[in-house]
Amino acid sequence: MANEIKRNSLQSALDYLIPAPAEASAKSGLFRICFDTEIIISAKAPATDYDAAKLLKETILDKTGIPIEIQKGEKKTGCIFMERCEGLSEEEYELAVSEDGIVVRASGDRGMLYAIQTLRQLVNLSGYMIEACLIKDRPKIPNRGFYHDASRGRIRKLSSYKKLADICSYFKLNQLQLYVEHSFLFSNFTEVCRDDTPLTAEDILELDNYCAKLHIELIPSVSTFGHLYKVLRTKSFQHLCELDDPRKEKFSLEDRMQHHTLNVTDERSFEFVKKELDEFLPLFRTDYVNICADETFDLGRGKSKKLAEEIGTGQMYVDFVNKIMKYCIEKGKKPMFWGDIIVGSPEKASQLPEEAICLNWGYGEEEKEDNTRILHDVPVRQYLCPGVHGWNHFINRLDSAYKNVSLMCGYAYKYDAEGVLNTDWGDYGHLQDPAFSIPGLIYGAAFSWSGIVAEDEINRKISRLYYGDDTEQLVDIFKSIGMLEDNNWWQFVRFIEHLDGKSQPSDLKAFYEELGVKDPEANAALMDKKLDELRNLAVSFGDEGIYLTARLILFAEGQKLMSRALFMLGQKLFSEEKDIQDKCDDMATALERWLYQYKKIWRSDSRESELFRVSDVFSKCADALRECK
Repeated sequence: MANEIKRNSLQSALDYLIPAPAEASAKSGLFRICFDTEIIISAKAPATDYDAAKLLKETILDKTGIPIEIQKGEKKTGCIFMERCEGLSEEEYELAVSEDGIVVRASGDRGMLYAIQTLRQLVNLSGYMIEACLIKDRPKIPNRGFYHDASRGRIRKLSSYKKLADICSYFKLNQLQLYVEHSFLFSNFTEVCRDDTPLTAEDILELDNYCAKLHIELIPSVSTFGHLYKVLRTKSFQHLCELDDPRKEKFSLEDRMQHHTLNVTDERSFEFVKKELDEFLPLFRTDYVNICADETFDLGRGKSKKLAEEIGTGQMYVDFVNKIMKYCIEKGKKPMFWGDIIVGSPEKASQLPEEAICLNWGYGEEEKEDNTRILHDVPVRQYLCPGVHGWNHFINRLDSAYKNVSLMCGYAYKYDAEGVLNTDWGDYGHLQDPAFSIPGLIYGAAFSWSGIVAEDEINRKISRLYYGDDTEQLVDIFKSIGMLEDNNWWQFVRFIEHLDGKSQPSDLKAFYEELGVKDPEANAALMDKKLDELRNLAVSFGDEGIYLTARLILFAEGQKLMSRALFMLGQKLFSEEKDIQDKCDDMATALERWLYQYKKIWRSDSRESELFRVSDVFSKCADALRECK
């Protein structure tokens, strides 16, 4: 009877696997992990299987306390046997669990790793006793990636990027990109990086090697056209900027999102790009490179205006991108590029090399399929690129992330896209904690491997499998807290920057009114209620659940303080209310106390990078609160 109760309890373990396997059926019986259990790698298996076996060994030790050993040889009764076979595709695998043992079968390195990752999930869900089952699995979309911003404020520690790679592998992603504008220490970038803590060549080499053991392609992603704001504001490189005097305005987080673009009429611009690529590309073993080339807002507006009048900005764009792509191809790399410009001139796509892959991004909750259809019909090779919706917020908007990721993955299936690249941006200083992007990452991994899953179902699965939440409510509470924002970080930054001299007082008042700031206390009370639900349930969470909970509590407090500060500044600057200065002083102090705690959390995961810019926004707000009216 006891065994039957346990078997029924484990019946649901298969239902919590992420991504859901293509085929999975429960069988009669239980496999028990014991002290004499061994992981045996087939004698004919390649050495790479040992890395996968070690991952499984660590999970079993962590979940059961049993230090099982790894062997190489023939299959034995009661063992976990890793066997290579013919007839399966590179990422396909089979996993058979019975009372007498577990057999893992795959043809390729990735297939073997993914079988082990599935088995690790079963161990994490079931512990000592794993229900007998048969799983046959393969992905629907071949290229499944995650794109993480390493430029716009936050550069993480190498250990954190390795953990990110671990998470990607656990959920069967096979590509990872780190976005670089100025945040790599190129040999001639000393002026660019002197106030930063950039990635180094050794960092990339170490991470590339780490990812390779997880069968993840670490793909270089570097700005080569637009989004070179910090680079082109230096004395060393300002002459390459499309606009005159790029250094004349003081640094602005808002302006960084809009400027600066290389001047394509200056041959030195292409020489600059070649030097970047010559130094960066050899660090990566992949044969892909993402040249970015997106949002070239300044193109044709300054030094290249005459050429733009002659041939049009669309042709100027294609000509310069073509030069970069052909150079990459000469170096043995297949170029990727963001598709926002080319979808506006799809007739010019035929001028691009056939090797080029268009990264077709769209982040709307109701994103239309028009761009995907246009690129498909040209035709252009494409990945579909949704986003995890953390940028511009204190706490990620999981509701928006789910809608966007599921839509874009659906379009990937409909239009036979070669891949899905799920994005995590850090606009306006990368305030949000990287931990908040994990559910969105998992949405992309799950939907690109096996298809779209209902929102409540995937949230329950993530809560239990990744966060160790037996109540299965954590992700839904997370979602609810994010939806309770009134004003967001993007609005706050822009208002503080305008307050700091970006507009005249009359314009400032009009802008403030556009923000729709209202008394935040009712919303804060709702947030407090959700936070108490979280605290009450946290006793049932695993380590990752506790890690997330602590950050949700801190960032929700920051969201409340920001909303109160915005409201109070409006009262102080634009109303007739008297005797408000004491409250403003107290609010400034509360912001600074919160900032102290925020810095500790930032530094636990990330390098110093541009923390000072985030800090500066709060400090300027505190100063404004303290100033006499």
